[in-house]
Amino acid sequence: MIKEARLTINLDSLAHNYKTLKSKLNPETTLIAVVKANGYGNDGVRIAQELSKLGATYFAVAYASEGNILRKSGIKDSLMVFYPQEAQLEQIIEHQLEPVLYNLEISNAFISLLKEKNIENYPVHIKCNTGLNRIGFSLENLDSFLRKSNGPLLDIKSVYSHLGFSENPKPCALTKKQFYTFELIKSRVRELCPSLPKFHVLNSSGVFNYPEHQLDAVRTGIALYGFANNPEWNKTLKPIAKLSAPICQIHFIKKGESVGYNKGWIASKESRIGIIPLGHADGIGRQYGNGVGKVRVLGQTVPIIGNVCMDMLMIDLTSIDCPTGTEAIIFDQNFTASDFTAAANTISYEILTSLSPRIQRVYV
Repeated sequence: MIKEARLTINLDSLAHNYKTLKSKLNPETTLIAVVKANGYGNDGVRIAQELSKLGATYFAVAYASEGNILRKSGIKDSLMVFYPQEAQLEQIIEHQLEPVLYNLEISNAFISLLKEKNIENYPVHIKCNTGLNRIGFSLENLDSFLRKSNGPLLDIKSVYSHLGFSENPKPCALTKKQFYTFELIKSRVRELCPSLPKFHVLNSSGVFNYPEHQLDAVRTGIALYGFANNPEWNKTLKPIAKLSAPICQIHFIKKGESVGYNKGWIASKESRIGIIPLGHADGIGRQYGNGVGKVRVLGQTVPIIGNVCMDMLMIDLTSIDCPTGTEAIIFDQNFTASDFTAAANTISYEILTSLSPRIQRVYV
């Protein structure tokens, strides 16, 4: 019996995943541990602290606010900020974060701030666009930037890009084109950058699919948490999170009666309905209602019925004899977040990073 909704995080599984990823890398290749989005919903501070104990020395987050939290928690290692915004640049310097410069506007703003503060040799990273077409310097803009930034203000630690199709089966023409473009970028950087930075292009799936392109570093996010976007690769990892909640009430419903808002479910026979204290405010979206999502109770799989509410969801318990307080498992190491989300045509990333802070985090 459990008393409230909880996300149970297995630190041994986290250690297994870290060691598995490290085993795939050359000794000189740096593993950049991505702990953005609150450690993919698991608790970024605790995850970073555990990874630091395991030997991780480089971390990455999305925005400066996430980096500030890690610094205040005692993380002193190198800490990249993938997508710094102009309003965050003061914070980046204050907390000794390493910004990624990805266009001329953010780069010029940061250089101006360094001049204003009379700071030299500040560590930065350069993001390049090789085909994902999200953020990053084009080859042409990168050339212009490097010619102008060869002064003492910036210490360019790395130049990198991000793959858009890293989990696709090989050969993949789009990924091949991205690798080719990145080779052109590397050549220009070698010509124009006096202190040669590190280069990296692989994400989690890339570590499994393209180990020959690991270069100087890799950026691993979702794989640390147990997923690699391919069933075979997933077998080598262990999902670290289990989401569960107690059945807080059981209703006996007559044939023809409805459950939930807008008569989302109508009983075709006398039924037992369980209520679980999780809803779309906790990250369980409405798309999982009406029989799409499934949870497990006492080893059996039962559907989510009706429309998922803000704080509650309902399940059909007609086939299961259990009391209130019985644990309902939304996902765990066996029926994983990927398994749960597949029915709604989405991915593990979405539900993990959507989990509300009001869900208690428990570490084992």
